[in-house]
Amino acid sequence: MHQPKALQRIVDVYFRDPARTTAVKAGTHVLSQDGYNDKLYWVKKGELSGYLNTDDDSEMTAKVFRVEQGMFFGVHSFFAQTLMASTTVIAEKDSELAWIDLETQPVEPETYGSLSEQFMPVMVHELARRQMLTGLQAIEKEKALQQLYAAEQMTTLGQLAAGIAHELNNAVGVLSSKTEGLQNGICRILDESKPHVSPFLDLGICTGQSATSAEVRQRAKQLQQDMGLGRDQARQLARALPEGEVPDFWLKNVDEALQYWDMGRDLHDMRLAAKHATSIVRSVKQLGGTDTARQPDVDVNDTIHKSLSLLQSNLRRVDVVLRPAILPPITASTTELVQVWVNIIKNACDAMEETEHPQIEIITRYSKNRLLITISNNGPMIDEATRRKVFQPNFTTKKGGLSFGLGLGLSIVQRIVHSYGGTIALKSDPEKTKFRIKLPIA
Repeated sequence: MHQPKALQRIVDVYFRDPARTTAVKAGTHVLSQDGYNDKLYWVKKGELSGYLNTDDDSEMTAKVFRVEQGMFFGVHSFFAQTLMASTTVIAEKDSELAWIDLETQPVEPETYGSLSEQFMPVMVHELARRQMLTGLQAIEKEKALQQLYAAEQMTTLGQLAAGIAHELNNAVGVLSSKTEGLQNGICRILDESKPHVSPFLDLGICTGQSATSAEVRQRAKQLQQDMGLGRDQARQLARALPEGEVPDFWLKNVDEALQYWDMGRDLHDMRLAAKHATSIVRSVKQLGGTDTARQPDVDVNDTIHKSLSLLQSNLRRVDVVLRPAILPPITASTTELVQVWVNIIKNACDAMEETEHPQIEIITRYSKNRLLITISNNGPMIDEATRRKVFQPNFTTKKGGLSFGLGLGLSIVQRIVHSYGGTIALKSDPEKTKFRIKLPIA
């Protein structure tokens, strides 16, 4: 280790005597807090740590410094001449120590002064080093507090979400059951009073509108040309019958047929929306809950579907390609797995805000007693420096907004995956950014 000249002279003059050198094994208590000490130690080899015990009955111990090759300890008790160690110093590794004591005489005092004057560089050096250590510990403490505050904030939000989801679940349940009852009642009345319109209603209930807006426009133009229908009639008929020939019984009274198909389509959409809302509410309750107990027979594909339900608003402009394989069940917490997929997919959505045709591809596979889950997106490439940091706590590239930018998401993802004995890796190139997660079956 490189030393300033003044320090190097002190080492060479005072700490090269084999008679004042000793070897200590790892775990040895070299100094005990409040114990007698009349020596100044220099670490010739190894590593030691200083621990401070509290004065109360809590018996708490804090690591306050670490010394390694080329460093000193015992400075305070030796030069302040308290002769009482302020900390307990323990060898972390097998070490070799050299020392001077109160009997040591100054060398060349006429040139370099008294012993205290000669060792002034040691005291200044140690003071600066301790101040730096204190500053670093303060920074780490502040980081820990920020993580604690962020975790508390997210826990509170989760609890609020779970409470709101519970209330919404009751309302959605009423809507779902009433829609079912309304549909049955309308079908029964029409079967008795106007049975000839039942096929139109039934078609709307069973299939709803399957054609896209572009397909409807194209089909409507063709119907206007072939059948001479008005623009509104042609569009509505294109929604009801997006392909094939139009049966004659539809044309006997087009307006009535479309009226009852439209009614059936609305009932279909109401039931579908109620079912979708129920799924989202269930996922929110699960994600906001604190029950992370691991249960057998968890379907990983099902947890991915739950995550996609939670992120519907984020995925509106994203093409989601899901390629699931038949997977064996695993013992896991559905809440934890949903949290993993939500964090990764949400990050992908945020990254693709300026991508022209955003796409997320999710592939699940089973191989060699492991589940392989790959989540990729076609957003911008993540540079190597960022890739090395994405799993670190408090690292974020988000600058604000509803994403919070706490830098905890992928750190939590990694912690959860590792807790299952799994691995997570990130690869990124100009064409695709890919997260690859491996989860063992057992």
